[in-house]
Amino acid sequence: MSISKPRRRFLRQSLTGTALAGTAGASLFGADPPQKSKKGPRFEISLAEWSLHKAIQGNLIKTLDFPRIARRTFGIGVIELVNTLLEVPTSEYITRLKKNATDEGVRILLIMCDAEGALAHKDKAQRMKSVQNHTKWVDMAAELGCHSIRVNMRGEERGTAANAAAIDDFVTRSVDAFSALCQIAEKSQIGIIIENHGGLSSNAEVLARLMKSVNFSNLGTLPDFGNFDRGMDRYEGVRKLMPFAKGVSAKSHDFDAQGNETEIDYGRMMKIVLDEARFSGYVGIEFEGDKLGEYEGIWATKRLLERFQ
Repeated sequence: MSISKPRRRFLRQSLTGTALAGTAGASLFGADPPQKSKKGPRFEISLAEWSLHKAIQGNLIKTLDFPRIARRTFGIGVIELVNTLLEVPTSEYITRLKKNATDEGVRILLIMCDAEGALAHKDKAQRMKSVQNHTKWVDMAAELGCHSIRVNMRGEERGTAANAAAIDDFVTRSVDAFSALCQIAEKSQIGIIIENHGGLSSNAEVLARLMKSVNFSNLGTLPDFGNFDRGMDRYEGVRKLMPFAKGVSAKSHDFDAQGNETEIDYGRMMKIVLDEARFSGYVGIEFEGDKLGEYEGIWATKRLLERFQ
């Protein structure tokens, strides 16, 4: 059977990424990380499915393969799903996905939920429709043993800039919807976590204000290292979101010869996460660069994070 050019490229990058990862001196990934403390790692590493979205959308692999790839290729035992990458999320599909994860000894940590409406929509009926749209993912998360679903705080607003009155209105609308969603999710012991993910959600002050305004303990943040508007201080943004963090998203795009991310100072960022916020949960790899293949980018991010464990 002939192999298509996209599949040949994918298989080549997969094998190359795996081979390079086992080479201690490979300059792309930097020097070997220091030995871990006898007390154990300071945090755990998970793998966000979005890191492989090109391969999945290109029909090179399937979400059902993800637990096996995470465990056998990358040595990672905790994964984060993306709802739009699940091929046919029927009950039978979810059962099969759960079995595949169990067979590999992989925990499914959370589901990132997109395309389910605007939870901060100006129209209350639209907000409540979005709340209802998310409930099926709460149920699936509970079935898969997740601790949370990641949702978006979006309205019609574009960008992070808005006047005080517009922000007040946005937060009030958000409190309405997120209180309703948290109340539903609380029954299944599922968290609702918000990522700085565009629009006013990428304004850390606005997102932090919502956290303080919703009276549900299952609401939290998923600080992402990269999802801030150009010109915004990403380090200060993450610092403001960490007090509410129930997870962390380690965004990466490209790496220098020493294995450092070229846009984000991981040393500075992880100091905020580990030393200032004293976070000790899961830090998820979310590679979305173009210069490296997805497998290579995941390996590079993993080795970079291991320096701080």
